[in-house]
Amino acid sequence: MLKGVHQKLEPQQTPSFFVRGASPFSRMVFFCALSIILMAMDARLNYLSQLRQAFIGGLHPVERIANLPSEFIRDSAKYFSAHNQLVQENYMLKQQAFQHKVKLQRLNTLKAENEHLRSLLGGDIPIHPRAILGDISHTGRDPFRNVVIVNRGSQHNILAGQAVVDSKGVIGQVTRVYPFSSEVTMITDKNLSIPVQVERNQLRAIAFGQSGNTLDIPYLPTNVDIKIGDKLVTSGIDGIYPSGLAVATVTKIEQDPESPFAKIISTPTAQVSHHLQLLILELPDTIEADLKTQDTDKQEAVGAKTKKSNQKRTKPRASP
Repeated sequence: MLKGVHQKLEPQQTPSFFVRGASPFSRMVFFCALSIILMAMDARLNYLSQLRQAFIGGLHPVERIANLPSEFIRDSAKYFSAHNQLVQENYMLKQQAFQHKVKLQRLNTLKAENEHLRSLLGGDIPIHPRAILGDISHTGRDPFRNVVIVNRGSQHNILAGQAVVDSKGVIGQVTRVYPFSSEVTMITDKNLSIPVQVERNQLRAIAFGQSGNTLDIPYLPTNVDIKIGDKLVTSGIDGIYPSGLAVATVTKIEQDPESPFAKIISTPTAQVSHHLQLLILELPDTIEADLKTQDTDKQEAVGAKTKKSNQKRTKPRASP
C-alpha cells in the first residue's frame, strides 16, 4: 500500500464566490451622508440646476406619454359637453334668428311708412351717422374719473365730442383726442350729461352721471309719469347723439315729501366692462365743420403769434 494513504486528510474551505465589502448598514450611512452633502452644496451653490433641467427635459416625453390616458378622458368629456352645449345654443339662436326675421319684416314696413309720411309732411329723413370701430386699450389713470382709452385718434379722423356706443347702447363721448388714441368719458362720469327721453311716453329729461355706475335724472317733479323699468333713449336734441339710442333703464324712484323733485336712478344699458370693442359715431357735418374751423382758427392764431415773436427778435437795433 502506498505511503500516507491512511493519513487523515485535513478539510479545505472553498473560496467565496463574491468578495464581501462593508456591511449594509455602513453603506446606508455613507450614501445618506453623501446625499445630505450634495443637497447642501446644491442649495448653496446651485450647481445642479442645469443638470436638473436637462433631466426634466429628457423626462418630458415620458411624462406626456404617461398623461395621455387622463388627457384623452378629459378631452373626450370636454368634447361631448361642448357638443351638447353648442347644439342647444344653435337651436336657441335659430329660434332667435327666426323671431328677428319676423320683426325685421315689420321694421322695414314701418321704416318705409315713416319715410313716406315724412316726405308728405315735408320733413327731412333722419340720417344714420357712420361709425369707426375701435378697441379699448386701457382704463384711465385718474381714480376720480370714469374714462377709457381707445386706439383711435386724430390720425383716424376722430374729433372731440363724438358719441361712442356699443351693441347695447350709449357708452359715452370722446373728450380728448391724441394722435393715435382718444379718451372716452363714460356716461356714468359726474362731468358728463346726456339728453334722454322715456321710450314709453317720450318724456324728455337730462341724465347726469353718478358714482356707482348709475345715472341720475334730477329736476323732475314727484308726480312725473315715469316708472321702474322704463327705458331711456337719446332724444337727439343736442345734435351729437342720434335719437333712439338706448341709454339706461330706470331702477329706483325715491320721493321725499319735503322736496318738490323726485330722485330717479337708472342703470346704463351699455356693457363696456364685458367686451373691448366699441363704435365711434361721426359728428353731423355742421358740428364737424365748426370744430374744424375752431381748430384752424387756433392754428392760425398760434402761427400769427409765432410770426410776430420772430419779427420782434429779428428787428434791427437803431445805431447810437
